[in-house]
Amino acid sequence: MSDLSPPSGFSDLAKLILERRARVARLVNVELIDLYWVYLAYAVREGLSVRQLRQAIDSATCERFALADQKLATVSREFPVELAGRFKDSYVLDFLELPNPHSERDLRKALVRYLGDFLRELGRDFSFIGQEYPIQVGTRDGFIDLLFFHRELNCLIAIELKITAFDPAHLGQLNFYLEALDRDVRKPHENPSIGILLCASKDDEVVEYALSRSLSPAMVAEYQTKLPDKALLQAKLHEFLALETESDPINCE
Repeated sequence: MSDLSPPSGFSDLAKLILERRARVARLVNVELIDLYWVYLAYAVREGLSVRQLRQAIDSATCERFALADQKLATVSREFPVELAGRFKDSYVLDFLELPNPHSERDLRKALVRYLGDFLRELGRDFSFIGQEYPIQVGTRDGFIDLLFFHRELNCLIAIELKITAFDPAHLGQLNFYLEALDRDVRKPHENPSIGILLCASKDDEVVEYALSRSLSPAMVAEYQTKLPDKALLQAKLHEFLALETESDPINCE
């Protein structure tokens, strides 16, 4: 039975319900694993105890559930829901061997040097077109840091790199590039271009405000060039799991 086919009887309906429940459970598990990973890394960096970490995760999880409907409505405006799941919110670029500190040029050159690793981190169906891709509008010249094509989405993907925290002003440049791509580069059979701002860090609330009135399909992601020590992170994880087994379920009341 196809996902889109109406159930023909009670058994089909029951099967559909079980399949959808399993799918939802998988999605929730992925989100929770992502959440635990981020907070474990944070705890290692800040020197938090496992109990303090548990309290932080409980608080963040409850906040996520409380704001789920609001966030979904915002995402549908700033980035089509059917596209949002195809792109990551955070990228791990620990393979780049970047100097500290590094410039945007250093970051761009390293991503091109280790393009194979970067493509694996980006995900399926990304094809590299070029770096510093030239854009000319009137007498003004611009250069897109990295330009890709996504085979399944059938569109150009412009990635702008920022080695600082996200700033709403960054969107102006990205939107300009997307408009230029759609007018002068995109082929008639292709879908509108998509933009990704890859920043060193971001404040989700600032991002939400900045994107809420944006008409272009754009998103903001952050990158990490170094993860906490693996042994220390594993030790924290074991402590956390031990605490989880003796703790009550999360209570958001």
